[in-house]
Amino acid sequence: MSHFITYSLIIVGAYILIVLLAYLLQELFLFHPEKLSRKFKFIYPVPFEEVVIQKSNGDVINGLHFPVENAKKVVFYLKGNTRSIIKGWSKFSKDFTSKCCNFFIIDYPGFGKSTGRRSEDTIYEACQLAYDWLKERYHEKDIMLYGRSFGAGIAAQLAAENTPSLLILDCPYVSLPRLAHYYTRVIPVSWLLNYKLPLDQFLNACTCQVHILHGSKDWIIPHRFSRELELNHPDIVTLHTIKGAGHNNLPNFASYHRELEEILSCSDTQSPE
Repeated sequence: MSHFITYSLIIVGAYILIVLLAYLLQELFLFHPEKLSRKFKFIYPVPFEEVVIQKSNGDVINGLHFPVENAKKVVFYLKGNTRSIIKGWSKFSKDFTSKCCNFFIIDYPGFGKSTGRRSEDTIYEACQLAYDWLKERYHEKDIMLYGRSFGAGIAAQLAAENTPSLLILDCPYVSLPRLAHYYTRVIPVSWLLNYKLPLDQFLNACTCQVHILHGSKDWIIPHRFSRELELNHPDIVTLHTIKGAGHNNLPNFASYHRELEEILSCSDTQSPE
């Protein structure tokens, strides 16, 4: 009996330790930022503008704006949870500038040249300030939001708090706790998460049309989450399934570009009054 109690205590202790580590190290699991020196020089073969937005506390939000001649609309691209805008993200600008849309992207706090403490609220705040920067330069009916993976929840939150012409979600989740539960049911990760990003709830407050692009073979964020979002919000959500695509290779599929071009081209008729 004593051995049973000893083994039980060891198992319980190990479980508690794992749960504690999961809580303390969640930032390391969730974010993989690349930091850049403030002196770093961006170089691209196309016209662009580096944007620095100063916060009242002295922190800065760094971004890039790619203008296209004669383009009136802009896509605000909310990126995923890795790297910086110089590594792996700004390359997506051509997917939109080639379709006659200006392109705007920022780094979240603690990524690239952007500074400040990172939390769900400070990410929301940074993105709202960036959205306000766009509103000073564009009519809001000409602003489209594009949220990729982790950024899908941020884009949905912005759409809920503002009136963009369109919201495009790329491989979204229902919420981060739901996604965490998909990966592990032994550890109550969903209870431990400091980041909730209740995307499904944000859509309740959206006034614009929502288009979802999701690969049928996405094993990181399952396609069924997007089906659930469409079922929960049939009046505003349209799901575009990219057959054969995974989580990180949608732009490799011609069907993705056809769907994206059609979505962008019909945004005029979907703009809020």
